[in-house]
Amino acid sequence: MNKEAIDLIVTKKPALKASRHILEKMHSGTYCIHKSWGFGQIKSFDTTSNKLIIDFQDGKTNHAMDPAFCIDKLEILDKDDLLVRQQTEPDTISDLIKKQPLEVVIEALSKNPEGTMAASELETYLSRLIGPTKFKKWWANTKKLLIKDPRVAVPIKKNDPYTLRDEPLSPEQEILEEFYSNKTAKKKILLAEKLYQLSTNAEEIAADLPQIMEDLTEAIRNARQLNQADRLQGVWVRNDLARHLCEDVDSLEPTSTSIIKNTENLSELAEELPATYYKRFLDLISRVYPENWQSITLNLLRHSVGKFSGECITFLIERECTDLLIDTLQKWLDEQTLKGPVLYWIGRNRNTRRFHRISKDLINPRLFKAILNAIDAEALQLTSNRRILLAELLSEDSDMIADLLTEASQETAEDLARTLMHSQGFEELNRRSLLARFIKLYPSIQSLLSGEGAHQKEEQLFVSEESLSARKKEYDTLVHEKIPENKRAIAIAREHGDLKENSEYKMARQDQDVLLARKALLESDISKARLADFKQATNDSVGIGSVVDVIQQSSGKKHTFAILGAWDSIPENNIISYKTPLGQKLLSKKINDTISLNIDGHEDVWTIKNISRWVDLKSSSLVS
Repeated sequence: MNKEAIDLIVTKKPALKASRHILEKMHSGTYCIHKSWGFGQIKSFDTTSNKLIIDFQDGKTNHAMDPAFCIDKLEILDKDDLLVRQQTEPDTISDLIKKQPLEVVIEALSKNPEGTMAASELETYLSRLIGPTKFKKWWANTKKLLIKDPRVAVPIKKNDPYTLRDEPLSPEQEILEEFYSNKTAKKKILLAEKLYQLSTNAEEIAADLPQIMEDLTEAIRNARQLNQADRLQGVWVRNDLARHLCEDVDSLEPTSTSIIKNTENLSELAEELPATYYKRFLDLISRVYPENWQSITLNLLRHSVGKFSGECITFLIERECTDLLIDTLQKWLDEQTLKGPVLYWIGRNRNTRRFHRISKDLINPRLFKAILNAIDAEALQLTSNRRILLAELLSEDSDMIADLLTEASQETAEDLARTLMHSQGFEELNRRSLLARFIKLYPSIQSLLSGEGAHQKEEQLFVSEESLSARKKEYDTLVHEKIPENKRAIAIAREHGDLKENSEYKMARQDQDVLLARKALLESDISKARLADFKQATNDSVGIGSVVDVIQQSSGKKHTFAILGAWDSIPENNIISYKTPLGQKLLSKKINDTISLNIDGHEDVWTIKNISRWVDLKSSSLVS
């Protein structure tokens, strides 16, 4: 954009005079970030429309934008910005990301004149640079390195920013200063824990270790505001640091064993522990109670919340208690006493190779009932907008309902659908989306959505003996051959590994959806079928079993149709089901009655000229 174009914009909108320096940066070839469209490059300035032409990275090319409108929405990037250099020096930046991740963060922070960025702002920028698929793992590893880098102040609290220090400072020394100045016992424990995580060797904190130990022990013993979980965490942190002094940590009072033995409710203690200590806690239980640790662990699992459920299950498996675990879970399912967190774990891990043996016999309609009951119970206890994770899992996992209903009869599926309809744990749109998955497998459940209810008399289907036999034969083949074969195919495909990238597994699951939907439809149809021999048809009016001659009024052209059972259509032979639109138009009509028909693409009036009975004429051809 040249000087004349900028002058014209400022003349039209004098308020933009203060932003002229931004407009001057909007020239061809410049890279930018738009708040909505993301990263892009200004390709040109269209003097006819007075608009910038920008190509955005998400594929939106030649996008015209008013420069005046872009002032506060378009960030113009300097040529030395990492995002720009990624375009101009891709090999250099790629190498920097792989080999010098800390320098990438330093350069990103240097963008800001004050050398500081909020965590969310920094992560958004780095995610754009590295790519969303690779960013999560890269950032997790880089944060571990940042903690030990003296050039960067890493936020202790979630909302604190990342900041470049004016002078490098050892992270250990920074934490020590805060540890000594802080009087809160819980905060001292957390700072000491962070100090231990940093201290790969004790040189930086060797002189301070005795004082740290004394302060921690005092806090654990006497601080009234600490609960048992805080005290246990404090003991573990103190013991970890004590190992730098070659202390016999098991003799330091208070001990972790004494805290466990003085705790009345171990489930409450587990719930209050940080997740990083779950495995250590369970290992401690097994040492404090060597005779009955299995039953204690199972009780902890029964009342567990969040990630602790999975930790209990993994702990039992690693100690060769898989059979005990399977029997216990099955017992809880039979009793309908499985609670939300354990149900969530089962649902989420049902297709993983490691846990398939545990979950395979639990995935059935009874588990679905337990899930809906648990969701309802949690919804009734909610006093805020807290998420119900089990409800979210059921909504977001598109295969879960199909898995749970694999062995369900029509009646069981309808009962579960009714339970879902009255559940308090789903918003209306989510509930209808879930019911749509039911309907895909069991089409008759559509009546529940339309409010017809289960007690309404089901529609009867009049069918021939031949067509009913064909339907029953197809059903037997599905139930005894195709569905079992598909189950085996899913099990084999699951063994191939990562289900997200497993095309064989996805194809087998797609086949399962089709087979189960067909099974449900056949069950519904067969239950409504009523045999008809078509002998009740008369020559007076059109009924099921009639053969009808119709004449086109405009041309005199003749067509003959046989109106037979719901599944007897053979259009090429002019045999149609009474359920078809044409069949419905003809039913109950008499000779000389007229109907409007579209045959061969032409809408016209047709007159019924003759009505005869199929049973009298079926030996002759009906093809016109």
